[in-house]
Amino acid sequence: MTLLILGIVLWYAAHLFKRVAPGKRAAMQARMGNGSKGVMAGIIALSVVLMVFGYKAAEFVPVYETPSWGVHLNNLMMLVAIALFGAGNSKGRARSLMRHPMLTGMLVWAIAHLVVNGDQASLVLFGGLGLWAVMSMLIVNAAEGPWQRPAPGPAKGDVKLGVITLVLFAVFAGIHGLVGPSPFPG
Repeated sequence: MTLLILGIVLWYAAHLFKRVAPGKRAAMQARMGNGSKGVMAGIIALSVVLMVFGYKAAEFVPVYETPSWGVHLNNLMMLVAIALFGAGNSKGRARSLMRHPMLTGMLVWAIAHLVVNGDQASLVLFGGLGLWAVMSMLIVNAAEGPWQRPAPGPAKGDVKLGVITLVLFAVFAGIHGLVGPSPFPG
């Protein structure tokens, strides 16, 4: 569990550093130039590795029983999460629907995984990352003030987002089935 928690702490630190300590982040950028982005990317990559290994190594401690239909809800929520991750960079109308599509996607991803995983390590990992997404939204909102909604793009951008979402869902489901439990029942 220690590796898992350390990974989450590094994730928080790397992602919140710019917002919580903008002066220190700016000084780091001035000192290192674009190299500072590489350092932050390295910390994020290390945090993901620690979370994966920490989660895999954590003892299974059941906390709550997951519903039998949860896998179906999880898969539907994962489609929504993937679409939200892409909506922020979409050229279609979707980009103008909400202020934080990627962070909302992360929150949906976290909740989807809590629907099908009722153990302690899952609560720490998915609950911790879901909490990070909510905190990040609140911090950005406080720092940047009211949201200026971007102009919606053409509908073909949304069609493209939908196709990419379906392809990525299939790819992620295939990889998930190879390295972990299958996301499909049966």
